[in-house]
Amino acid sequence: MEERHREILQRNRTSVVKDLDPSNIYDHLLEKGVFTQDMIDEIKSSGTRRDQARQLLRDLETRGSRAFPLFLLCLEETGHHSLVELLQAGAPPVHLQPVKPNQAIHPVLQPLPVLSPMDVVKQKKDNTPVYPIQRPSTLTYLCFLFCGWSPQSYKMDAAPCGHCLIINNVEFEPQSNLSNRKGSNIDCEKLERRFKALNFIVEVKTNQKHSQIKRELSALSKKDHSQYDCCVVIILSHGTDVSHNRFPGAVYGVDGHYVAVQNITNYLNGQHCPSLQGKPKLFFIQACGGDEKDTGFEVSPDEVKPSFGEKDDQTDAIPMSSSSDSLSMSDEPDARATLPTPSDILVSYSTFPGYVSWRDAQAGTWYVETLDRILEENVATVDLVTMLMMVNNEVSQNSAKGLYKQMPGSFNFLRKRLYFQNQA
Repeated sequence: MEERHREILQRNRTSVVKDLDPSNIYDHLLEKGVFTQDMIDEIKSSGTRRDQARQLLRDLETRGSRAFPLFLLCLEETGHHSLVELLQAGAPPVHLQPVKPNQAIHPVLQPLPVLSPMDVVKQKKDNTPVYPIQRPSTLTYLCFLFCGWSPQSYKMDAAPCGHCLIINNVEFEPQSNLSNRKGSNIDCEKLERRFKALNFIVEVKTNQKHSQIKRELSALSKKDHSQYDCCVVIILSHGTDVSHNRFPGAVYGVDGHYVAVQNITNYLNGQHCPSLQGKPKLFFIQACGGDEKDTGFEVSPDEVKPSFGEKDDQTDAIPMSSSSDSLSMSDEPDARATLPTPSDILVSYSTFPGYVSWRDAQAGTWYVETLDRILEENVATVDLVTMLMMVNNEVSQNSAKGLYKQMPGSFNFLRKRLYFQNQA
């Protein structure tokens, strides 16, 4: 939800709680995709009418940019005209009419546009004003939003939101032939502070052997996550490229043995961790994907803002290995599952598979430094995938030793938008 809409709800919370009858509006909110049936059942279980109204408003703030105008539409359809006038007083006008079944609008099915439908009119050189997608001005436009497909948002209002495990490998054993990762503690401190601010239970494990990494992941998968909404795993280590069939790359334990990223994700997938089924599982991998160094390609000066790394820039690269490090778990399909096993998983890599990832011994890694700042500046209003694209853009403009580049990326199997809690 946009911050201005959130402020309108908070400013008028007392009046809305006093006058709103949630029981009249549940079906309308469900029909328009504002809430799922599970969310509505949870709101109903919160207690009295006023308690349900309070919980409804709290949940509404987590439901993305479409939630506010659709909420107004539901209020209008259920006769809460005074509340519509009250809430519209602080927002751009939204002209709402009840939707009649025989007036249903069936838009042409096509991929969700990057621009708003009103921009299509502009392309036809019409003189109709163009409005941002968050500012619907007609019922037709609202109907396009909830009659056509549009991604919902994950429920992310549990307190705390979930567990966050950070593996921080800094000092490697001599026989591993891997250098110590100076600057990694800086990354770890930033991410620990950031995810605590996002209302996660953060646990940090330092200098873990590959068997200890597996043990920590196994312990995390055996926890009961039913009361939480999300789970995060962050690994800061050396890395390499390995053969794979889903998620590329591997990370090293301090003993010089690696764990494949696809095996790391297996611990928390819907088959091996039932209490996280349907909930987002996020993996942030700060490690090299290989040993290639990217010198980039020439672009127009307008495309980038110059940014140069420091003389202490180091890599987390280890040459590619072709051997496997498979997880001793069954590969049999889950006959009961209604979602694919890797669904609701996002793996964010600090670098493109096969390439090195740069780390400054004094300031930490480019990727973590940028990720932390992007989260701090945008978490209140921007979804995770969009923020990761912002990280990609900024890191891609850096240069190590005035020559080498880095390109982060993600393997995204999320089904909905993800908005973190904002504790600021």
